[in-house]
Amino acid sequence: MNREDIIKYSLSLQDTYEDYPFPDDNTSVTMKHLDNKKWFALIMNVNSKLYLNVKTNPDYSELLRNSYDYIIPGYHMNKEHWNTIIIDDKVDVSLVEELIEQSYELTKNNNCKRRKVNNTKN
Repeated sequence: MNREDIIKYSLSLQDTYEDYPFPDDNTSVTMKHLDNKKWFALIMNVNSKLYLNVKTNPDYSELLRNSYDYIIPGYHMNKEHWNTIIIDDKVDVSLVEELIEQSYELTKNNNCKRRKVNNTKN
């Protein structure tokens, strides 16, 4: 798996686009939702290595970090909610795709999160 594979897979998800938000840096790319502009993946080169940041459920983050030596706390991100996958020959491609999808789901708009108004009288 390489940078282009990650971008292609991310763009296969519904209503997504790639963005280059950092001036003078064509190597870092964010994968974003069209509707809310939130990003669900950050691809970057760090010390000649390819890093992929994805959002994960905090309960799952620690398990991933303990199970895979190529998954570390989110590089320059909230360590509770984000993990970094160091992309190399060891990565499980299906796991990377699964984590991209989970990040996509965790960052998209969810109308179910709206609070319901309780109209009952006391």
